[in-house]
Amino acid sequence: MSALMTPEQVDMSVRVGGLMLRNPVMPASGTFAEGLAQVFDFNRLGALVTKTITRELRAGNPLPRVVESPSGLINAIGIPSKGVPYFINDVLPLYAAYEAPLVVSISAPTAEGFASLAAELSIPGVAAIEANISCPNIEEDGKAFAMSPQATENVTRQLRAATGLPLWVKLTPNTGNIADVAKAAEASGADAAVVANTILSMAINLKTFRPSLGNVMGGLSGPAIKPIVLRQVFQCARAINIPVIGCGGISTAADAVEYLLAGATAVQVGTASFIQPAAMTTIIDDLKAFCIQREISRVSDLIGAVVVEEADEVDVSWVDPVQ
Repeated sequence: MSALMTPEQVDMSVRVGGLMLRNPVMPASGTFAEGLAQVFDFNRLGALVTKTITRELRAGNPLPRVVESPSGLINAIGIPSKGVPYFINDVLPLYAAYEAPLVVSISAPTAEGFASLAAELSIPGVAAIEANISCPNIEEDGKAFAMSPQATENVTRQLRAATGLPLWVKLTPNTGNIADVAKAAEASGADAAVVANTILSMAINLKTFRPSLGNVMGGLSGPAIKPIVLRQVFQCARAINIPVIGCGGISTAADAVEYLLAGATAVQVGTASFIQPAAMTTIIDDLKAFCIQREISRVSDLIGAVVVEEADEVDVSWVDPVQ
């Protein structure tokens, strides 16, 4: 029996949207902040992704903002933001001590607003821009940009013209044609597609008969959404040539492997970090252990390696044995 590979023999690096990452694991925007540096070494991550930054100061949605759901979490945080100057002066310097590339998440209510933010934040210390186009577009009656290929094309084209940094576009799972939306993002200059954000959801408090969230509806995240987003990653990876970053319900290395097999080049971890703050480093360690066990020398060999066998025969119809 051959000896197992050693950890040093496993190449964990992946190339995502213009960046070479030491491994494919990073946080999902909104679930990561500087305080986690007291829990683990940020340099262990493939990349760092900031909370979403907006031009305007935002207090967020009314309370309550979070409610637990079976196998998930529904949140209506509302993208609280202290604005651009605060990020540049107070937050960005804190990340300068780390080697992992910093990806800055941005949100705006108009395509022009997205472009303006991207231009202002294309500064030293920022490695890539992640455009959260899952947010409402006031030019489309409040529908998220990523709900349609046309709106996605418009905002991505303006973003691409505004920044020379790698551009990652974060899509919404709340559309019926996510592969078409991903193709529009690619055609307009996106370097990677993040698939996807939370799924629009609701909960009701049976004691009060009122919505459990102050905003009535919120976004469902966690293990409950993984099968849905995994399917969307598979569809998008087959439809576009730029990297897909999987995001949705990733709690373990096994989840990450499924996403990689489905076609994701990297993954983002969110809700799991609320349960176990060091979840990402555990996933990295266990992902390497999986590669050693299966004698996979490069984690990138897992990308898109799902085996899908087409049936050689037409489907056999059910026949009533009585006839």
